[in-house]
Amino acid sequence: MAATIESLLHRPDVWRAGDRHATTPTLATGHRELDAALPGGGWPLQALTEVCHARPGLGELSLMLPAFARAMSDDRWLLFVSAPHLPYAPALAAAGIDLERFAHLRCATTEQALWAAEQALRSGVCGAIALWLGHCDPNALRRLQLAAEAGRSLAVLYRPLAHAEQASPAALRLAIDGEQLRIVKCRGALGEIGRFVLRRASQGVSVHAEAPSARVLPFVRAR
Repeated sequence: MAATIESLLHRPDVWRAGDRHATTPTLATGHRELDAALPGGGWPLQALTEVCHARPGLGELSLMLPAFARAMSDDRWLLFVSAPHLPYAPALAAAGIDLERFAHLRCATTEQALWAAEQALRSGVCGAIALWLGHCDPNALRRLQLAAEAGRSLAVLYRPLAHAEQASPAALRLAIDGEQLRIVKCRGALGEIGRFVLRRASQGVSVHAEAPSARVLPFVRAR
């Protein structure tokens, strides 16, 4: 029995909450203090990352742009699905996004957006996909998670902040409210810091750990 359990624990799809390592490859966030907090030192690849924000324009997109640019290596694409505003091409180019391999898809319904994102992830053509949704069925989120695994992609789901405390199969969940960036859920153990200050500038955003005197480590759920 002990040998059977030990063999299960060494499977790549099994993780223990106390482990500091990542269970999938990671991609550097471009923010040193955030990398230090996340298992594996970056955003999880082959997994779904969920970013819940109080309103658009808080830096939630700029936060991910360095990783999006890195994910486009090996001639892979970046796809936006149902972004709330038309992407600003000069800003994307300034962040290192190759506009020749960038596309934005507008969908009329949530079902269409989910289907398009899932198919694009499974194809393996896209190094990264960003999807904007409100409420959606948990089973649909699980399909996105599985599709990201199949396509070896960085999958980012943007949702309103009200969804931050709801259960989700995403491997990593963040909440952005004003200048506060909080890690809500993380597959694997966090580093010492779980809360950050997100500062916006014309060149993008910078991420800084909260001052120790103000820090309250969050309860990170493994859902």
